[in-house]
Amino acid sequence: MNHDSSLNHNALLYHEKPQPGKIATLITKSFSSQSDLSLAYSPGVAAPCLEIQKNPDDAYRYTSKGNLVAVISNGTAVLGLGNLGALASKPVMEGKAILFKKFGGLDSYDIEVDETDIERFCDTVVAIAPTFGGINLEDIKAPECFEIERRLIERLDIPVMHDDQHGTAVISLAGIMNGCQVTGRSLESIRVVIVGAGAAAISCGRIYRFMGVREIYMSDSKGLIHAGRSDLNAQKLEFAAPEGMNLRSAFENADVVVGLSAPGSFSLEDIACMAPEPIIFTLANPVPELFPEDVRSARPDAIVATGRSDYPNQVNNVLGFPFIFRGAMDVRAKMINMEMKVAASQALAALARAEIPEYLNTIYKTELSFGKEYIIPKPFDKRLIVEVSASVAEAAVKSGVARVANFDLEHYKIDLAKRLD
Repeated sequence: MNHDSSLNHNALLYHEKPQPGKIATLITKSFSSQSDLSLAYSPGVAAPCLEIQKNPDDAYRYTSKGNLVAVISNGTAVLGLGNLGALASKPVMEGKAILFKKFGGLDSYDIEVDETDIERFCDTVVAIAPTFGGINLEDIKAPECFEIERRLIERLDIPVMHDDQHGTAVISLAGIMNGCQVTGRSLESIRVVIVGAGAAAISCGRIYRFMGVREIYMSDSKGLIHAGRSDLNAQKLEFAAPEGMNLRSAFENADVVVGLSAPGSFSLEDIACMAPEPIIFTLANPVPELFPEDVRSARPDAIVATGRSDYPNQVNNVLGFPFIFRGAMDVRAKMINMEMKVAASQALAALARAEIPEYLNTIYKTELSFGKEYIIPKPFDKRLIVEVSASVAEAAVKSGVARVANFDLEHYKIDLAKRLD
């Protein structure tokens, strides 16, 4: 049995035994007597129902709403597997629910919506939204995902985020900021090439630009996106280069390349013409555009990151979404705005520069030290929930989208620290 077939066999057993699936519900109150029954259901349950009718915000006081995230997909872009349909996306959505719970302490239900029409999909999500304190959109193909997210943010007053777009953007920005620090660059001075033009690529380009990057070039399967092309949607047009440029000319003296495409979508020859000490992110998963050892054969001076856990500098969305939603929901934010996403990036970057706890060296069997091999924090860094969630919550308060009164940052950090096991 080869490695892939062995992995598939073990994965199927993992999902099937001892009971199918990866998540279940948990009762949070005492429920062992007639008195408990009368409080949990009829007649006692009428009391909180009436209070919520009078004041809808009391749903956060008397129900699980404030700690409950919906992970919602229509299955049109499942991992790197394509349009598998809503039902086949369910294992991924259950997996996302596990990550919310493990890393952010957030409960989660997976919701698979068998609908590809944008308006009907949005109507469905809006109709069920009162149940939840936040909505994580997942595995929805571009360009529909941009319009779906925009409409839901506009129609709902709880945090909504399409993680396929923004997770990679938040974590890669942290890595680029630290890469710039290691190599003596500034965000305003760098030339960035983004290979790929899907949901993650567009979001990456937007957050980099928001943070001051002026020179961004983007390519899709037909080559460099430029003003002379007539086949560009509105999102790609945001990053159209001058007519006459090509991908190789974009790579000339580029400081950063972010691969969000497929194996082989750029080459060793492309990175050979980049600036000294290039920052090279090959984020296609599971097979990157170029493997790190191949990158280093051509550019031994490079900083390299991938989406894989078996190489240094993993750009892993689990560093972002559990803590972004934790912070947003704890201050009852109406939305997740750019300021909150940038705050998450900055907190991640700062954490990688901070002193390394010894338990991380033990977990990862290495001596971590800020530098070319360590510009992005590790997923099992226990400080993530405190530093990232608190930064997001503070940004929500400062940007005016939070609904809590008298937010105390230091008290909130203490409360977050108590969640650590």
